[in-house]
Amino acid sequence: MWLLLTSAIVSGLLGVLAAVFVDAFLAQRIAIVGAFIGFERSVNGGVAFGWHLGIIQPLLIAVALILIAWLATVAAKTREAQIGFGLIIGGGIANIIDRLRDGFVTDFIQVGSCPVFNLADSCITAGAVLLLLGYLQKQK
Repeated sequence: MWLLLTSAIVSGLLGVLAAVFVDAFLAQRIAIVGAFIGFERSVNGGVAFGWHLGIIQPLLIAVALILIAWLATVAAKTREAQIGFGLIIGGGIANIIDRLRDGFVTDFIQVGSCPVFNLADSCITAGAVLLLLGYLQKQK
């Protein structure tokens, strides 16, 4: 379980530090690949893709994180699963901490016409991909 804890702590810290850095220093868009990829500060008061769930939003976020943490203790038996769950938990906690600072999640990575996202979102996505790949590998 040390991989789960380590990946959760590292992804959580990096996600929070990135949001704080962007809030402090990113005043205008920085193009990486023209208009297609860049850093652009945006705030998100909703959950995934800006969806707003109203007054039940904090409760749903907390329940989802508790469920994922419980599932991780039961199912994270491989290195990939431990890292995957750790990334999901760390990214989720980073977004919660970021939201507690000012009521919004700071997003800053812009790719094409996709919604702007942040490092914590990337950790959550990478964790989900690791879990999916581990599951598909077991099915062979």
